[in-house]
Amino acid sequence: MAELLSVAALNGLVYGLLLFMLSSGMTLIFSMMGVLNFAHASFYMLGAYFAYQISTTIGFWPALLIAPLAVALLGAGIERVGLRRVHQHGHVAELLFTFGVALIIQELVQIVWGRLAKPYLVPESLSFTAFHLFSTGVPAYRLFMMAIAVAMFVNLYLVLVRTRTGIIIQAAVTHPQMVGMLGHDVPRIYSLVFGLGCGMAGLAGVIAGNTFSTAPDMAALLGGIVFVVVIVGGLGSLTGALVASLLIGVLQTFMLATSFSAADLLASVGWTLGPDTPLYELWSMKSSHAAPLLPYVLMVLMLAWRPQGLFGRRL
Repeated sequence: MAELLSVAALNGLVYGLLLFMLSSGMTLIFSMMGVLNFAHASFYMLGAYFAYQISTTIGFWPALLIAPLAVALLGAGIERVGLRRVHQHGHVAELLFTFGVALIIQELVQIVWGRLAKPYLVPESLSFTAFHLFSTGVPAYRLFMMAIAVAMFVNLYLVLVRTRTGIIIQAAVTHPQMVGMLGHDVPRIYSLVFGLGCGMAGLAGVIAGNTFSTAPDMAALLGGIVFVVVIVGGLGSLTGALVASLLIGVLQTFMLATSFSAADLLASVGWTLGPDTPLYELWSMKSSHAAPLLPYVLMVLMLAWRPQGLFGRRL
């Protein structure tokens, strides 16, 4: 049991940090621009596919740098050409635009790379066991994923809070006219922020694509959970995104690993439920089957209890 819980905790931590890598870009875009980007998970998918294509020719390490940069440039271009034009029409127009971008990216990925998963592999330099947790080997690549996620949080936080660039970016959100009068190009700042957020999603795709799966459905699998993370953590809160990601990642992993039911818990205290018990199917449902519902249940409870999220500010 100790080994099971320890391995589940480590896997949950890795999964939670992956969710943070993906949600941090969306949090950045929303906190700086007020745009809820429906296409964010699609940029995550593009990062994985770009990295796969680049790694087949010049290797993983150049792909780690080139693929997120390519996704960032693409995101900045989309903001400049399309999103900027609909920004003046309000949030509904922005949501519809980003939703359309997600559909276009989904179709283009299937046209270019097909509908089957791609053999995007972990680099040989990181394909070894770093240490053993009891009898379970921990891959070095998972430690690499964790290090990248932590470095992303620290650097992003320091840039936004401690540097002049971060102060200008935050000021452009609430006082764009004043920032423009001081000589700063506000539309260019918006393009930079949107491109940076998309590039962070692309980096998450580069890191996760060879661990999980590089397939056309990878955006759909994590897209909904990313929105849950942002809402539970608090719209626009980077710290909230980190806490919510770890919370969801660890809880969901424990539910998958332990696989218990409410009937099992009641039986442990001497209360046995039988097939004739009302809602017996619900009481006997294993936690592993209910794990996919956990993020959405947390979101509903959070909206009912604290609509602004864990670290969000009341609007």
